[in-house]
Amino acid sequence: MAKQAGRDPGARNIRLPSVRALLMAIAFTDILEARRRIAGRVLRTPMRRSAALERVADAPVWLKCEHQQTTGSFKLRGATNAVLSLTEEERTRGVVTFSTGNHGRALSHAANAAGTRAVVCMSALVPPNKVEAIRALGADIRIVGNSQDEAERAASALEKAEGLRRVSPMDDAAVIAGQGTLGMEIMEDAPDLETVLVPLSGGGLISGVALAVKTLSPKTKVVGVGSKRCPAMAASLEAGRPVEVPEEPSLADSLGGGIGLENRHTFGMTKRYVDECVLVGEEDIAAGIRFAYEAEGEVIEGAAAVGIAALLNGSVKPAGPAAIILTGRNIAPDLHRRVINGETPQI
Repeated sequence: MAKQAGRDPGARNIRLPSVRALLMAIAFTDILEARRRIAGRVLRTPMRRSAALERVADAPVWLKCEHQQTTGSFKLRGATNAVLSLTEEERTRGVVTFSTGNHGRALSHAANAAGTRAVVCMSALVPPNKVEAIRALGADIRIVGNSQDEAERAASALEKAEGLRRVSPMDDAAVIAGQGTLGMEIMEDAPDLETVLVPLSGGGLISGVALAVKTLSPKTKVVGVGSKRCPAMAASLEAGRPVEVPEEPSLADSLGGGIGLENRHTFGMTKRYVDECVLVGEEDIAAGIRFAYEAEGEVIEGAAAVGIAALLNGSVKPAGPAAIILTGRNIAPDLHRRVINGETPQI
């Protein structure tokens, strides 16, 4: 089981409270249906062993290379499932979302393939390379405010004003089910895992992955790893309810944003299915990016590096085989060069 490291200055652990099993709106059968729906439209990404991380962890470690997914992140799974679930009327009107970059790119890709209009609201904190990648897919881009919460409010206003179908990057049933297909693949490729480390933000990824993992292997621990500068879910779990937190720039920019004060799915699912949360700092995230490049030959963004960071700094110490999801590769080339050259840039 992943252990706490209370004296580690580079990480802060939050032990999740036990809760009664609740009837959830999203079931494993939804993940099975999502898998059928998106087959042939997303890649089944590889799982491979990491000898370098196994020396660190003293246990078998698998890397789920989801950063090799089309559009460069796991987000394509949920976005594709959401677009393919639209009614004909919704498809005619179009979709709207708010994003820290990767979900907007994935939704734009899926909408483009379906011949559907996509409007993407983002804050000024979204890196320019991610904005331009979305623009290249033909999306209508709106830059609003300095936080994802402000972008979310703009998306909600457009939903009402123009009748667009709102597709949340995290708190959307079709999105969560689509992300859950990732958990199925992990357990099929490595059924004896003791721990799965999942980047944690608004909970769309970890909710779907944890539901799949716990259904297929109840004994497997699911550990959420987030950024200390983007702790919305961790803070909400500590408070016992969804809360807003100030959004600070981070190397793990994809983990920015809140969970929504009227959260319908991810708060409850994370509370139910996730065993532990760990928060890592900027130095840890930079170290994870460097390790991935130097030891694994992989270019990953900050959000994808948090699982590696948690192993490197000792805040997660698996007692058996572990898997880490490398969620995305969409880091600006100049930023990546600075990090691998030893910097921890102040974003």
